[in-house]
Amino acid sequence: MTNARFHKMHGLGNDFVIIDTRTQPLAMSKARARAIADRRTGIGCDQIIILESSDIADLRMRIYNADGGEVESCGNATRCVVALIGKDISIETAGGLLSGQYHQDAVAINMGAPRFEWQDIPLAFAMDSSAMPMAWDDLSAPMAVNVGNPHAIFFVDQADAIDLERLGPRIENDSAFPERVNVNIAQIDGAQIRLRVWERGVGETMACGTGACAAAVAAIRQRLVSSPVDVALKGGTLTIAWEPGGAIIMTGGAAHVFTGQANWDDFG
Repeated sequence: MTNARFHKMHGLGNDFVIIDTRTQPLAMSKARARAIADRRTGIGCDQIIILESSDIADLRMRIYNADGGEVESCGNATRCVVALIGKDISIETAGGLLSGQYHQDAVAINMGAPRFEWQDIPLAFAMDSSAMPMAWDDLSAPMAVNVGNPHAIFFVDQADAIDLERLGPRIENDSAFPERVNVNIAQIDGAQIRLRVWERGVGETMACGTGACAAAVAAIRQRLVSSPVDVALKGGTLTIAWEPGGAIIMTGGAAHVFTGQANWDDFG
């Protein structure tokens, strides 16, 4: 294979290698995704984003986590793709059809409506997803919601006090979550939400767009905040708007870091 172009981008520090395969096809495997994402021997990123042609949207986006697993949706990556294309577009994902509005200083994404039924998250068996009857040490009774991918949201007094490095993997891989789960530690701080996210297949991230959406939906549903709400993550702040019964609108920045070339055969 001759050298092919890729883009390195990030949304609030959540970083991606974006590869447009509409003109130069590329077969992606778990091993190749892991090799590209490796920060020491590869290009380095949280996720690899593959752009493909779509019959129902302007393009299709596939998402591979750093561990090589393919996942359904990524809000930060969606903003980056809209910013890369540089205009309003629709995007097909495994988590549903998304649409993005492009502005030079921000991108607004219609993330669709959240899902709350236990089988839609999915959970392993029927239970109350608004306050799951489960606990992991001091973390208990999370709300579970699917915003294109599965999330569990814990509201705590001090987000920074949680040992997420230890608890994140335990919750992510708990048998209650057959497709694993993203773990969100949320703290209500006045009118905004402070959020830490343990992303399945990645670990704790600088930012997670779908996590911000999930935390905002959970907080609005529990009347802890009102819409729109700012969600402050390690990498920056996203604004989330949602009214019950409607779609989630996520607004935030996206940055292009550099354009490079690589021979993908070198990555397995």
